[in-house]
Amino acid sequence: MKKFLGRTSGCLMVLAVLAFCIGKSDIKVHATEATRKALEEAKEKLSETKDQLEKKQDELDDKKDDITNLNQEKSELENKLDNLNDQLTEVSDNLSSLEDKIDVKENEIYSTQEELKEAIKTKDDQYAAMKKRVQFIYEKQSFMLMDMLLDVGSFADFLNQSNYIAALSGYDRKMLLAYEQTCEDVEAKENLLKSQKEELDTAKAEVEAEQSRVSGLVNQTSGSISQYKKNISSAEEEAKNIEAQAKEYESQVESQNDDVKKLEAKLAEEIRLSKLAKSSSWRSIGEVQFAEGDRELLANLIYCEAGAEPYEGKVAVGAVVINRVLSSVYPDTVVGVIYQSGQFSPVGSGRLALALANGSATEACYQAADAAMSGQTNVGNCVYFRTPIPGLTGINIGGHVFY
Repeated sequence: MKKFLGRTSGCLMVLAVLAFCIGKSDIKVHATEATRKALEEAKEKLSETKDQLEKKQDELDDKKDDITNLNQEKSELENKLDNLNDQLTEVSDNLSSLEDKIDVKENEIYSTQEELKEAIKTKDDQYAAMKKRVQFIYEKQSFMLMDMLLDVGSFADFLNQSNYIAALSGYDRKMLLAYEQTCEDVEAKENLLKSQKEELDTAKAEVEAEQSRVSGLVNQTSGSISQYKKNISSAEEEAKNIEAQAKEYESQVESQNDDVKKLEAKLAEEIRLSKLAKSSSWRSIGEVQFAEGDRELLANLIYCEAGAEPYEGKVAVGAVVINRVLSSVYPDTVVGVIYQSGQFSPVGSGRLALALANGSATEACYQAADAAMSGQTNVGNCVYFRTPIPGLTGINIGGHVFY
């Protein structure tokens, strides 16, 4: 440490003090601008996420309404299907009854046809017998008269024989007429039965057509119900996906709310520090008593934060640390500033401890540490730095913006 102080010329010290005095009246903590911008962006992102969540919730409500409507329509179709099945059962029963009646009618027609055949045969037989008797009488008339004359004992017996022959002929004619009437009656009955069967066949055809129509409606309705079930299943799956997306947005909203609260708290703290910095006093570099090890500590922090940066970037990081040491808002030692909670990420991640253990700081890092500890600054009174983000303004050096 003494070696470092010995290298500092009096002229350089005077210049540093003068520079500090000139800039002291315009000391500002610029972090609030970046934090306010970050807060605005976080709120905007939160608002967008809430809008997306609201859209998803509306979409989910619409999808649930669709599912309700689909279920209602499916229920109506199922009721319709039940009614159609009842109709189909009734039509099938009617068809079965008609088929039974047709079978009975066909049996009756068959019996009547057999009866008609028998009547016609009887009529034909009677006609043939009568014809033979008439023919016999006609052909054997002289012979029969002679037999009748020879066999009868009296004229009365002869008349009786003649009356018998006449009665026999009249009976034959009467029976022939009766058989002809029977044939006509049976034929009329057959025609009636055929007419009735035709009516039954017509009714059967109509019932079969109705059965086909109702069966078609049953199949169509069953198909519609199956399609509704598929649509409902698809809608329910879509609803699950939408609900999952909504939950994801809800989680994002919760996380972004936390981010906004943290940024609001950070902004409030930085505003407090900014106000405090404006009214606080700053020390000159000559008032700082560096401890042994500060140079090594600062050089290794510079290595962790700006090891890949150009030399100007390394000096700028060192200057931020020394600016904090000079400001009454922050700890007044290099160790205090570097190890202040939540300020430098290499501290929290363990990278700084590893760099110190391995002696990782390069010669350029030590040179930058020496320059900063001598009061040199290429970032004015900036006390923050980070990688650039949209809306953050400051002094850009290398891959950092200083503010």
